Amino acid sequence: MRGFLALCWRLFAGFFLLSFLQSVTVEAGPSVLVETALIKEMSFASTITTYGRTQPDSSSVTSINLPRAGVITKVWVRSGQLVEAGSQLLEFQTSANASMDYEKAVSALEYARSKLNREDELFRSQLTTREQVASARKNLADAEAQLEAQRKLGTAQLTETLKAPFAGVVIKLNVNEGDLIQAGSNVLLLARRDSLVVLLGVEPEEANKVHKGMLVTLSPVFEPDVKFRAEVNQVHAMINPSTRLVEVLVSLKLPSSSDLPLGLTMKGVIILSSFSSLSVPRDAVLKDHGVSFIFVVSEGRAHRVVVEVKGWQDGFVAVGGSVAKGEEVVTLGNYELKDGMAVRKGAQ
Repeated sequence: MRGFLALCWRLFAGFFLLSFLQSVTVEAGPSVLVETALIKEMSFASTITTYGRTQPDSSSVTSINLPRAGVITKVWVRSGQLVEAGSQLLEFQTSANASMDYEKAVSALEYARSKLNREDELFRSQLTTREQVASARKNLADAEAQLEAQRKLGTAQLTETLKAPFAGVVIKLNVNEGDLIQAGSNVLLLARRDSLVVLLGVEPEEANKVHKGMLVTLSPVFEPDVKFRAEVNQVHAMINPSTRLVEVLVSLKLPSSSDLPLGLTMKGVIILSSFSSLSVPRDAVLKDHGVSFIFVVSEGRAHRVVVEVKGWQDGFVAVGGSVAKGEEVVTLGNYELKDGMAVRKGAQ
């Protein structure tokens, strides 16, 4: 009897141990160490990324012209040079013929004035007619107008120093010291620095998505942290033959103290539309045969969920599907997972 009880006890102990080992094996089954993040709601924007260069706005460019013939005797500036308001640009000497035109106008005025005085005296003595007096008066008015025109042309000045009417950049210099120039010649172009445009190149098939007034974020290619907010001003209606792109003109208003140079390569992000969506970190989204999916953690196990990718920005992906705000999504270790596999969470 005692031997039978001992046998039963050993059988019971063996069964208990076997059940315990099976339980431990089930509990400790294969699992993957993962990191997770919470699904959250974010604002996303549909964008087009383009590139272009800063250029002076045509409305901010002033053409410096000389209204009379002469010689350039001194040049103080070069193309691309930054100048302050009132800075000396160049010195000009009026030609001998232009100076002679002024002297002729002075002489003509003196003669017309004396002629009118004589006609007035003769009329008072009844030795001339009223019509002759009127004619002399008209000749005087014409002579005065001619002299005023010469003064506006500057022919009274033998030399003149041209100065910058505002602070800006010399974008084009057309003369050198010693050049003989004709009346009306353009000597340089001066552009303000606080009013620039950027011509962004857009693929022709995407150009119809861009419209005037859309917001644009601009930043220098080599200084991505420097950002400017601007708007689309024009969408050109032809393809640039050299770039094969449609140009989008963006106006960029800057403070007068800005040191943004002309010709700088800029990156432009055109915001086509914005929307709100559930989002996950970019690393959470996997793809298999063209199907996007994520792993959502619930009760210690990873569950594969197919999602629709609606966009992305700043390291996050806008997703749709059978997901909810606040759920945990696997961001690291998801390549090792299969649907329903146990997981161990690490740092979040």
